[in-house]
Amino acid sequence: MEKRHHPTAVIHKATRLAPDVTVGAYAVIEDGVEIGSGSIIREHAVIRAGTVLGEKCVVDAHAVIGGLPQDLGFDPRIPTGVRAGNDVTFREGVTVSRATKEGAFTELGNDVLLMANCHIGHDCDVGNHVILGNNLLLSGWASVGEHAFVSGGAGIHQFVRIGASAMVGGLARVSQDIPPFCMMSERNRLVGLNLVGLQRRGLGRATIRELKQLYAHVFNFEGRPGVLAGGALADGMAHTPEGRTFLEFLTTPGKKGIMRPASRKES
Repeated sequence: MEKRHHPTAVIHKATRLAPDVTVGAYAVIEDGVEIGSGSIIREHAVIRAGTVLGEKCVVDAHAVIGGLPQDLGFDPRIPTGVRAGNDVTFREGVTVSRATKEGAFTELGNDVLLMANCHIGHDCDVGNHVILGNNLLLSGWASVGEHAFVSGGAGIHQFVRIGASAMVGGLARVSQDIPPFCMMSERNRLVGLNLVGLQRRGLGRATIRELKQLYAHVFNFEGRPGVLAGGALADGMAHTPEGRTFLEFLTTPGKKGIMRPASRKES
């Protein structure tokens, strides 16, 4: 198969590009890059050394994948990289920094959309089927669970965990962990379950009912002592995979603490 590389593109010799990868004008692909079949690298995109892209990825104009971490203590000689799965789209101006530990990768799963001008910091872990909005800032070591939706302009502090199927509001400021299947807005303001997202995923009524019960129990609703207010989780509380995911997230220690709903006085 004839290679589809614009004559002005700069492609270093030690790369592994599938034969059908398209490379646009003035794009730069450095040594050690691997790009899977059906991928498209558009005009002026830069793919730095240590980047591995799966099949059918799109890197749009002026995106920079695998750039140096914005860490003053990082030694650029340390071999690290960025690794993305299949069907990942990096829109215009997206930047993704490589990891900081030798041999490590900033990770992105399959079917991920990074909208224009968003930034993914070093050592982040982004799951499958995630959408990250325009101008989003994801700081180093943060993680985003599968099927999460993070709206435009949100700022995510380093080490924050965003649970599976969570939704983050536009321009939100996030410095605490967001439990799976929940929504938040403003500054660390948990506002309930992401019911629309759960319905779109096709989760059944029994699953959604259980998540509602667990949410009420954990956050001190209906007159019961909430887990985060000194209560306890009982064995066998969750009977669905999603319910167990919710509880496992809460019982797995994080560095930033769990986000909570606003009190009645605050609301």
